Amino acid sequence: MIKLTPQKLMQDAFKPFGNVIEMDEDSSFLINEGTTRRYHALANVDVDAQSGQAIISIFKSQRRSAPIAITMMEKHPLGSQAFLPAEAHDWLVVVATGDLPSAETCIAFIAKGNQGVQYAKNVWHHPLLPLVELQNFWIVDRFGEGDNLVEFYFENETAVIDTLL
Repeated sequence: MIKLTPQKLMQDAFKPFGNVIEMDEDSSFLINEGTTRRYHALANVDVDAQSGQAIISIFKSQRRSAPIAITMMEKHPLGSQAFLPAEAHDWLVVVATGDLPSAETCIAFIAKGNQGVQYAKNVWHHPLLPLVELQNFWIVDRFGEGDNLVEFYFENETAVIDTLL
């Protein structure tokens, strides 16, 4: 069993996996006669493989009981996938490196309630891990032809996050 200790979600640490989506003053400007601040181009949607289309969905995700066992990962080879919390609750993000994930290659992050993530194509990640009983997320995803979901279950290993923080 591998113990995962979540680290603070920061763009530099997350960059190999995609983007952290958060308000950044450097990428913002005023619009609408100065009444609205636009935080511009925080992530690029990459879904055109095999004529895919960008869609927006809402996922309603339940908290898992502690300790949280990470026994599988998934990836999307045909498109990026973005998750943005609809409520300001912290949540966990787990990714893995390599061609095939393992408990040893998992990395956990704690995301603030005002941070989203966009996984790049082919990035191994765990399904949503909210830290409250029920949390809604806006999802920007790919819809279209082709197999855009690959799941991988660990055979004899588990990574564990032993606290709900």
